[in-house]
Amino acid sequence: MVERWFMELTLRHVLVSLLLLAIFVGFAWIFRLYLVRAAYRLARKSKISLYQNMVSLTETPIIGVIILAGLQLSLLSLPLETVLKGLLLKSLLTLMSLLGIYTGTVLVNATLKWYTGEIIAGKKEAGFSGRLLGVFGMVVMMVALLAGMLVALEIWDVSPAPITSWINEHGWRIALILLLLVAAIIAIGELAPRLVVRTLVRRTGEPEEEVSKRGLTLSRVLVGTGQIAVIFLAAFMILSELEVDIAPILAGFGIVGIAIGFGAQSLVKDVLAGLFIILENQYRVGDVVRIADVAGLVEDINLRRTILRDLDGIVHIVPNGEIRVASNFTKEWSRVNLNITVGYGEDLDHVISVINRVGKELAADPKFAPVIIRAPEVLRIDNFGSSGIEIKILGETKPIHQWDVTGELRRRLKKAFDEEGIEIALPHTKVYFGNFPYPAPKPVKEEEKEN
Repeated sequence: MVERWFMELTLRHVLVSLLLLAIFVGFAWIFRLYLVRAAYRLARKSKISLYQNMVSLTETPIIGVIILAGLQLSLLSLPLETVLKGLLLKSLLTLMSLLGIYTGTVLVNATLKWYTGEIIAGKKEAGFSGRLLGVFGMVVMMVALLAGMLVALEIWDVSPAPITSWINEHGWRIALILLLLVAAIIAIGELAPRLVVRTLVRRTGEPEEEVSKRGLTLSRVLVGTGQIAVIFLAAFMILSELEVDIAPILAGFGIVGIAIGFGAQSLVKDVLAGLFIILENQYRVGDVVRIADVAGLVEDINLRRTILRDLDGIVHIVPNGEIRVASNFTKEWSRVNLNITVGYGEDLDHVISVINRVGKELAADPKFAPVIIRAPEVLRIDNFGSSGIEIKILGETKPIHQWDVTGELRRRLKKAFDEEGIEIALPHTKVYFGNFPYPAPKPVKEEEKEN
């Protein structure tokens, strides 16, 4: 049998075959030496890690395809028996097809990982984009496996008619729905925040920082809600393509909705309260608030709950329905409100001049000037206390900077008072005897002392 396969093979055929293979190996070497290096240089200049990953991922498969193409041509030049040549050519074609599918799959997954790791990771308003794109990456792998299997069956003359007929009828529609789903998710995550910010800038005329806070809050809610709606729509379309009757499912959702309306009144209450909180712009992500007897920085807010983190780092999750009064410490602007107590023996005019001078110097400091709207100054003599005279100081800062400015003002006031010799009154008690309530004792005569 072996002699029948190779009976017409001569040395010239072998040399020609090896020459063809060597030419393609040379092409692969040139590709790796020049083209790959040039691609790496361009990728480094762009400073986008995706391009470098694409080059590194496609380098080996492309070299493999070039070498397999050389093997295929070298086999075609050999006078082999028809059956043997057919088997070898089909094997090489199968490997080339699988390498092509593999290359396309890894490129898609590399793009998804780059987008979720570098673009979405830094966006708090991205919603469910990262997790959904991860699921889409798994779907891409499954589709690649199916495509590889179909291509292999087609090459080896095995009819995949049942599978291909279903793909021709429903599969391409499902694939199109999934592609549109991914495109819609990305579009909502990218465009919704920009549209919200632009709309707020046009309508409100608020400072940029306030617009950014409100835009982040609204974007999170809109992006999350929009993506969930798109997912449900895509799920129903896919079920209809799978010839699943969605009428009972919709009826079930209606029954569940009625049950939620009767049995989960607190949830409905939370959602309605959250809707009014967001629409009325009571507080935003990044504000410092006190709600439900808890104070902290707002880290996240949606229609159901608000997440706060206090100074101890403790995270508090507050249902929106539990909020009766919302106190926002950082809306539009904040205030420095400080009382300082000086001794009763101090010259108040001198003390007030020193305080106002320190406030102006603080407002002129390059470090604090950008966040101070109005320099801290004395408002009034606030109280005659038990230990000294209380003086009220007020100033205005940009949101959330009042505590930093107040701390620096205390430091500078202590230093200035020490230099000016001004006493900062401390809690103490004075005992004052005054006149003796009884007649003073009579002096004792010398004679009485001797006796």
